[in-house]
Amino acid sequence: MIEKTNFLILKLFLVKLYKVLRGKIMIKYIISLIAILGLFINPVFANGHKKIKVGMITTLSGGGSGLGIDVRDGFLLAVKGDKHLEVIIKDDQRKPDIAVQIADKMIQSDKVDVLTGIIWSNLAMAVVPAAVKQGKFYLSPNAGPSKLAGKGCHKNYFNVAWQNDNLHEAAGGYGNTAGYKNSFILAPNYPAGKDALTGYKRFFKGKIEKELYTKLGQKDYAAEIAQIRSSKADSIYFFLPGGMGISFMKQLSQSGINVPVIGPAFSFDQGILKAVGDAALGVKNTSQWSKDLDNKANKKFVQDFQKEYGRLPSLYASQGYDTGKLLISALNVADVKDQDKFRSALKNANFESTRGSFKFDTNQHPIQDIYVREVIKEGKILTNKIISTGLKNRSNAYVKDCPLQ
Repeated sequence: MIEKTNFLILKLFLVKLYKVLRGKIMIKYIISLIAILGLFINPVFANGHKKIKVGMITTLSGGGSGLGIDVRDGFLLAVKGDKHLEVIIKDDQRKPDIAVQIADKMIQSDKVDVLTGIIWSNLAMAVVPAAVKQGKFYLSPNAGPSKLAGKGCHKNYFNVAWQNDNLHEAAGGYGNTAGYKNSFILAPNYPAGKDALTGYKRFFKGKIEKELYTKLGQKDYAAEIAQIRSSKADSIYFFLPGGMGISFMKQLSQSGINVPVIGPAFSFDQGILKAVGDAALGVKNTSQWSKDLDNKANKKFVQDFQKEYGRLPSLYASQGYDTGKLLISALNVADVKDQDKFRSALKNANFESTRGSFKFDTNQHPIQDIYVREVIKEGKILTNKIISTGLKNRSNAYVKDCPLQ
């Protein structure tokens, strides 16, 4: 297929040829040829004037809003300047019923072609299965519940972030490397929380001192910290994204408990660190992305994000950005209305990811490296630095159960 640039070069050549020949008959044929080339040589470019509608459902208010804002900002940065995309953005308020109402309206009234944006796994489980069954594509920039990776996978569902267990698996592996023998683990009582602790236990070889599930959105952790104090744990592993993690880390620091902490990037990402402060220094956390990843696409992303928004990007922003770049890469070679070709283009993942190498497994979740990071200070700013690779080319534990094999 001739690319847009090649077509413009050819068009300029024909214009020059017309000026040289200037014959009325030749002019007629050249003008006709230019029109034909515009319509048939690159049909994607020719059809690009038609708007592609993207529905973004994400959390923009209340607890966890920082996560949704970062996903939104990363996505919008990735598609900036593309006049053929119309992005409709709505706040789900972190409520499954609201998310379902928004999705129904976007599908039935707004006639969106692609959905994206959901942060929380319980909202994803409420929206995604119905959306993909109605012929819509869903590109996940965050939530990756196990049910959508295994038997519940779908040809129109692509996860651009990770499967929920991944970062926690790497953390369990790091716990072994660090020599921990007895971990106290806790997470919110919702699908991602259960996947998190399952992932940690899958790779951690020591004993689980206690496994706790807290309320989603909980802010007071006095009871849980009291249990940690009375336990014999030599390490703490927790998954408490957004404001939950901020509250827990502040209260744990104030308690005076001196037990090493491990977490996923969700609890020690850029926005979280600013709120937690020095209590997070030295904590090890796991991530598939970090601002210090040494590749061209990531350097550009970090620089562009800071310039656009005046802050350092987070893990969530990188995931939103990669989701936008994946979408554009597919639209460059296929019309979203031709679902088979568009789906194939998504599978190919022909874009420059902030993570470097990027590819999908057969259940359409990433195969990628998961890194161990340490919270450090750069000047007066808390941030993360990669110290090792926790898992190399990790897929997920549920791919074998997906019927898309």
